Amino acid sequence: MEVGDIPVTIVHPGSGTTVAIDAGQTGIKVRTRSGVEPHVEAVYPGVRTHEPLLPQLAEVVRAQQRELGRPVESVAFGVSGLTRSQSDAGALLAALGDVGARHVLLAHDSVTSFLGSLGDAQGAVIAAGTGVVTLGVGPDRIARVDGWGNIMGDAGSAYWIGREALEAAMRAHDGRESPTALTEAVRERWDDIEDAYVQLQSDPDRVRIVASFASSVTTLADVDAASAQIALRAARELARSVVTALRRVEDPTDPDAEEAVSAIGGVFTSPLILGRFSELVTEARPTARIVSPRGTGLDGATMLFDVPPQHPLTEFIRVAKVDR
Repeated sequence: MEVGDIPVTIVHPGSGTTVAIDAGQTGIKVRTRSGVEPHVEAVYPGVRTHEPLLPQLAEVVRAQQRELGRPVESVAFGVSGLTRSQSDAGALLAALGDVGARHVLLAHDSVTSFLGSLGDAQGAVIAAGTGVVTLGVGPDRIARVDGWGNIMGDAGSAYWIGREALEAAMRAHDGRESPTALTEAVRERWDDIEDAYVQLQSDPDRVRIVASFASSVTTLADVDAASAQIALRAARELARSVVTALRRVEDPTDPDAEEAVSAIGGVFTSPLILGRFSELVTEARPTARIVSPRGTGLDGATMLFDVPPQHPLTEFIRVAKVDR
């Protein structure tokens, strides 16, 4: 495998300092380990999707290196919204030369979410936070579903739920729909509800603000019909993504094979969403088994160092290595 002009192979880090990074829109989580010392974790502000990605990732590593006061040898990244054009491990390695980096592993966060949740099992992992992405892994196929951002996709995500909540609030305010408690939730954020859309559109933090209204939906779902319907629609969208991923990676010669499904992320802290999601998935795929995640996306980023060459996910991990 090659990344840029640098020949690369997946190599487990040595005894030097390693850094694993789970980079999302809400926050960037970092885990550092040096030899046999206990690991240290930190959290940095989230990825700014309107700015170049690789410099942001490099700066997080530099900040961590300054905290450590020692060189960083190996870095593994699981990154939300990582595109093919940004998946340049060689460029990232070159940018990290000043911290002593010799190995860089770079993957979409759907890969690290899968590893952290199911390890080497087959099935599907859906991660629903501000955005949402599903990854299905079968015996010889891999399928990614959604993760297309808040403009073109992310159906069932916190942003999607928040956007639905804001529209429901304004429909009720106009009288186009029945009253909903969501209108009051919007008034609590903006004094002049009819000026809210202008303030929101001009706010550089609007993605997080919209997503924050997902908590209003889940809190009110037991007492507010509009909130309950939004939550149930979100569950349906999330289930559809998982069922689609499982169908795309299934082994047609073994239709009764058990499929593990893990649902992670803040959206699934809602009992209503998780419960309805689980019902819909198992109705559509009787062989599916909903399981609790083994770990987190940060655990999955750490596991990138140990993915065996024969694993189906290997082709989705960009790796750069230099010898010094």
